[in-house]
Amino acid sequence: MSFFHTWWDAVVRGFTETHTTAVPLPALLGILACAVVLSIPRVTWRWFGLYVTFVHELGHAYAALMTGRFVHGLRIGLDHSGRLVSSGRSAFGAAWSGFWGYPAPAVVGLGLIAAFAAGRSGAAMSIGALILLVSLIFLRNFTGILVAVVSAGVAQLLILFAAPTTTNYVVLALGIALSVGGVRDLFKLASVHTSRRDRIGASDAFILGRTTGLPAFVWLTGFTVVIAGCAAASAWLLWGMLAL
Repeated sequence: MSFFHTWWDAVVRGFTETHTTAVPLPALLGILACAVVLSIPRVTWRWFGLYVTFVHELGHAYAALMTGRFVHGLRIGLDHSGRLVSSGRSAFGAAWSGFWGYPAPAVVGLGLIAAFAAGRSGAAMSIGALILLVSLIFLRNFTGILVAVVSAGVAQLLILFAAPTTTNYVVLALGIALSVGGVRDLFKLASVHTSRRDRIGASDAFILGRTTGLPAFVWLTGFTVVIAGCAAASAWLLWGMLAL
């Protein structure tokens, strides 16, 4: 059997099989601690934040595709900056795409945690592996390509070789880490609109406000509602799955 068939069978198997894993409180606390360590200290956020930025920009990209816009390219900088270039005639499409950057990590995080709770971590990993492979066509700079290739490569290796319990814990840990990272980025954005206004020109909320006529605080409120809602739902799922 060729490598492609072996890989494809593993992807399909992720959609057809279910596996549940109990999470003792010490294990969950350990995963939460790791998520905080990845997302809070600057030394670790410097690297994990690149992945969160990648998810952020993919949120813009796939939201653009949902409304029929054409995605020309996506760039990610080592300073966690990102830029998506898309085109289309619909003003709604531009606003829709512009909105779904900051909420994307929290939404994906909630989706991964929900998949774990339902015993469908394999399906989540298969979907993620396919999305990451497709996303390679959007990248237009070395940093972005490197982040995408590493992310896609890890996902493919997990699909091919990881035991179901390992996949479950990876999906749960990544979901929690993305949730924490999404909240961190929201606080960073809020600081741009309060104490670091020299950088406001790069704010999604500011750009949306300038292009739609709605004030930036409206978009900031929208980001906050979605991210806070996802964080609350994630916390509720984690509480419910504890094997005390």
